[in-house]
Amino acid sequence: MDASTESSARPPSPRPWSLSILDITQAAVFAALIAALGLPGAINLPGGVPITLQTMGVMLAGAILGPKKGTLAVAIFMVLAIVGLPILAGGVNGQASLASPRGGYFLGFLPGVIVVGLLTALMMPRYRVLWGIVANLIGGVLVIYTCGVIGLMIRTDLTVWAAITTNGPYLVGDLAKAVVTALVASQVHRGWPGLIEPLRRRRRAASP
Repeated sequence: MDASTESSARPPSPRPWSLSILDITQAAVFAALIAALGLPGAINLPGGVPITLQTMGVMLAGAILGPKKGTLAVAIFMVLAIVGLPILAGGVNGQASLASPRGGYFLGFLPGVIVVGLLTALMMPRYRVLWGIVANLIGGVLVIYTCGVIGLMIRTDLTVWAAITTNGPYLVGDLAKAVVTALVASQVHRGWPGLIEPLRRRRRAASP
């Protein structure tokens, strides 16, 4: 059998961003999880940005589902919030959040989960806790904080430095969320391998 015949006999590989019913179901479950993490409420600090567990939900979506399904999960959650469901911490909906100083943090959920998911997929098929913590900090903290700082500057009269320092009280808690997320993701991937398709394997398959 020559190379052309072997290539034609090989079953077509699925498109990288195609979604199965199982993928959509998993994304919907994580969207519900992110909403549920807002049920305990929020601790409001003087800066106007609440301490909430929902950023950990964003990290979990990216670290467990990866860039494709994790992004879908956060997108579902954000759409439901924007259309009016009070599923953000403290019973706030997306429209109210976007009109407040914390709106940038809410918008940061989407790029945050994309970055966490992509960095996690790069290390797969073996999830490593230390690199997982780094991925969670970059996507779930640095990216979201950056969007939040921009939102604060737009909605308030804070300077760049003042907006950045507003995040100070949240750093310890968000570091803890990144660590917990990595530990949970490690156990999930150990017990249920294959949730995230490794990006490096996809690159090798695409090369001639």
